[in-house]
Amino acid sequence: MMSACVRMFAVNLFRVFPPKVRSGSTASETEEDEPFFDPSWYHLQVVYELLLRFVTSPFVDPKVARKYVDSSFISKLLDLFDSDDPRERDCLKTVLHRIYGKFMGNRPFIRKAVSNIFYRFVSEADHHNGISELLEVFGSVISGFAKPLKEEHKLFLWKALIPLHKPKTVGVYLPQLTYCITQFIEKEPKLAGTVIRGLLKYWPVTNSQKEMMFLGELEEVLELIDMAEFQKCMVPLFRRIATCLNSSHFQVAERALFLWNNEHLFDMISQNRQVIVPIVYPALERNARLHWNQSVLNVTMNVRKMFFDMDERLLLSCQSNFQADEEKRAAAEERRRLTWEQLERNADPAFQPAKASPSAAPPRIPTVT
Repeated sequence: MMSACVRMFAVNLFRVFPPKVRSGSTASETEEDEPFFDPSWYHLQVVYELLLRFVTSPFVDPKVARKYVDSSFISKLLDLFDSDDPRERDCLKTVLHRIYGKFMGNRPFIRKAVSNIFYRFVSEADHHNGISELLEVFGSVISGFAKPLKEEHKLFLWKALIPLHKPKTVGVYLPQLTYCITQFIEKEPKLAGTVIRGLLKYWPVTNSQKEMMFLGELEEVLELIDMAEFQKCMVPLFRRIATCLNSSHFQVAERALFLWNNEHLFDMISQNRQVIVPIVYPALERNARLHWNQSVLNVTMNVRKMFFDMDERLLLSCQSNFQADEEKRAAAEERRRLTWEQLERNADPAFQPAKASPSAAPPRIPTVT
């Protein structure tokens, strides 16, 4: 009976999806494609309901059913997460969560198989429909991990989750990804430094919309970080934040400036101001002098005032150092300009462009007789 049920599920559900035809020029990098609704869904829905009842039934002994709900069955079930139909993915999410909870012996395989899906998505494929659903399942899985975390679980964070920041479509699943990552940090706060270094590794350079999302996730991670981990990564972190402060995209600059409104972060900045203020002050000064957006100028002045109230002597020292550096830079530019002018004057005349004499007669063409 059990064998027949599982065979019926496999025959009706497991199938190869048709090739996807997608337009790369019109699809947004942070929005999902228009959903496709499978015309055979009403048939599939009945099968999924039966599968869910089978998995959750108290009469199904997982030790016996594991013979049929094996790694091959689970692997093919995971392949269905690439379905274009959001209704099917939603059913799969529930079924996978129930299987993970009931069939404890299959948990390591499920984690490994999902990791492989993430690896292929990051390294080979340019699209996968079910990343957000898989992350949603694993959000609850991670929350159930026992402390201290096993090395296998940490590897899942380092090797599978953090690289998911690389694809250009990260905005589709970023809320679920952020939740998974914050669950890890809540379990083991020391992982916050690793996560921040991963964010800096995959930080977008040319995509302003993605950069704003990274700043939002960064703030959530910094809410959970302790002082020891913060001090380990604060120098590269605030160099990146300083670059964001000077972004010509006003929303990126504004989002970076709003980090100072976070009380926990501001407290850590205050305690480490001797290191952080000299890093970010030049960016604030350039904003105050050169940024085109009035809102960014206003927030910049507010942040400068925060630093002034925090440590007036340090701010005046940074201001003096910035002015000295600007004078050195201007002097170096002037020296380069004078050097090039001198080189142009002293250049060999043979390399100068030939100039035609206005009084010179045109060359005489001999007459052929």
